[in-house]
Amino acid sequence: MTLLQLKYIVKIVECGSMNEASHELYVSQPALSSSVKELEKELGIEIFTRSSQGIALTVDGAEFLTYARQVLDQAALLEERYKNAKPRKQLCTVSTQHYMFAVEAFVEMINSIKSDEYEFTIRETRTRDIIDSVANMRSDVGIIYLSDFNKDVIGKLLREKHLEFHALFRAPLHVFLARTNPLATKKMVTMKDLKPFPFIQYEQGEDGSFYFAEEAVWPDYSPKQINVTDRATILNFIIGLNGYTVCTGIDNGDLNNEKICTVPLDSDETMLVGWITNERAKLSSAAENYLEKLKSVVSDHGYKLID
Repeated sequence: MTLLQLKYIVKIVECGSMNEASHELYVSQPALSSSVKELEKELGIEIFTRSSQGIALTVDGAEFLTYARQVLDQAALLEERYKNAKPRKQLCTVSTQHYMFAVEAFVEMINSIKSDEYEFTIRETRTRDIIDSVANMRSDVGIIYLSDFNKDVIGKLLREKHLEFHALFRAPLHVFLARTNPLATKKMVTMKDLKPFPFIQYEQGEDGSFYFAEEAVWPDYSPKQINVTDRATILNFIIGLNGYTVCTGIDNGDLNNEKICTVPLDSDETMLVGWITNERAKLSSAAENYLEKLKSVVSDHGYKLID
């Protein structure tokens, strides 16, 4: 087993395919595949499963990846100490539901980094994709919520994928409304109040279900419903179409406070927002830094953190 083989494994996981990894490593795909198979034979485990849809980490492979990354980190420290080599780029990838506070924390994390080189990624994406990304170790951290309605289904899926949920804060439900909406001045609104207005929700794809919805509650029947995939579109529709969506109530400068406001929703349901991690993975220092910034941002918005 060599450091080069460990680097191959890490790069394949980062790229998600043998073909793309071979291009980035400047190695032929047959040579890369052969090196992986030799390593699997030497260790007596299968690191990847191979199918017509591509490759995926096995349970043994996920555990091996954790150790491989630690060995490469230690090797980089040795090179930096004794060869005066450039340190490895700081890496951090976060997948999140469409929360502005998650992006706000990401900005603060980057601004706090004292490094000449880094590579950070944040993805606002579907709930199922967040879970899969953390399970496959393509993301260090995933930001999702649990509710009384979805906690059993989501919790079961997290356990099956060896993921851990860490509670961050609990939020009573709110709705985003245009300030021109006649409900915007109310101290609290009901789903019945909202019925005449377009209900806007984040689309969850063909595999999606109500259990994966980003909205903790939804109307029993909405004659006007719009599905979107990104946050900018949903905000434009709220303003342009007098629509609404269900949210935590946390806003920031991105909301354009002159045009959009949050109003409490009359509901017994709450959103338990938190982050998920892979129990087999050790968080990088950049990921740990991000979580600290996330806690700080949420606290600054007036929400009580859950220990």
